[in-house]
Amino acid sequence: MAKKGDKRKTIGLVSEESGHRHYYTVKNTQNTPEKLTLRKYDPVLRKHVTYVETKKSLGRNEVKPRKR
Repeated sequence: MAKKGDKRKTIGLVSEESGHRHYYTVKNTQNTPEKLTLRKYDPVLRKHVTYVETKKSLGRNEVKPRKR
């Protein structure tokens, strides 16, 4: 169960070449405040490219606490 005030956020990764968002990950915003950059496989281009963290809100992907 998630703790109150959790520092981990769900982020989307966007391909720099195709502009598609294929990957989602979780990062600790307190330890790594800068943008995340990873080299991953792009299925549209069929090669490895650089993916960068998006600035957009991913409200539908964030886990909301359950009501009790």
